[in-house]
Amino acid sequence: MEWLNRMMDAIDLIERRIAEKTDIEEIARAAYSSPFHFQRMFYMLTGITVAEYVRRRKLTLAAQELASSQARVLDVALKYGYESPEAFSKAFRRAHGISPSEARSPGAALKAFPRISFQLSLKGDAEMEYRIVEKGAYRAIGTFIQTTTCEGQNLTDISAFWRRANADGTARRLAEAAPGKDLLGICTNMDDGSETLDYWIAAESEAEAEGWAALEIPAATWAVFPTVGPMPGAIQKTWQRIFQEWFPSTGYEHAGGVEIEVYPEGDTNAEDYRCEVWVPIVKK
Repeated sequence: MEWLNRMMDAIDLIERRIAEKTDIEEIARAAYSSPFHFQRMFYMLTGITVAEYVRRRKLTLAAQELASSQARVLDVALKYGYESPEAFSKAFRRAHGISPSEARSPGAALKAFPRISFQLSLKGDAEMEYRIVEKGAYRAIGTFIQTTTCEGQNLTDISAFWRRANADGTARRLAEAAPGKDLLGICTNMDDGSETLDYWIAAESEAEAEGWAALEIPAATWAVFPTVGPMPGAIQKTWQRIFQEWFPSTGYEHAGGVEIEVYPEGDTNAEDYRCEVWVPIVKK
């Protein structure tokens, strides 16, 4: 499959340039993709960001070099992009549990993060319903947290954010401030290639509402995916299928910008609870 070959070309480029400064735009071009779409695809397929993959691979290779040669710690640190031995030692200890100098000891236990290899997984056992929607710009109000995708922290933080919002009345007050509108979960500020993002609990509203932050949602073409089942498991599975199955088999890619989850009123723990995922798309 063409997308599989392109992702492997991107991995080849990362590995060839592993000791150099990584240019995400160049890597994305190897996959014939926009930087945003490539990074979202990579994260959803592997569970880690491109930056985290590069970081882990550098520390794996650095450990191998220290264990098998007499190279100075300073030289290895500089080779793999660390500005000081202190910064390298801190990252090395976090990855391997020992210092760089201890990696030279006979029998030292080191951790290896292998090169990623993408493989085609034939699915097709379950249909994937979707529709394409053109929607103009609109305004939303709500509250948000900043979280990180590093080691999947965003999944933990977002689930906890919803639990707090339901427990302390935030979700109820928001529904009252935007009567007749569904609650939204909105991911924003993902375009800069960092591992941080903002996650909003919000609702569409053109009115000023005291005590709420406001967010402008730009006009876009959206792929909308219905989701049925208890939260958050059902919607997390839908996100995985969008990137693992839908994008690779269609002529679309992620347009960048916000991603939206639409939560109608109802029992979110019910087996028949229905919600939606909205992803901005462009034709490749």
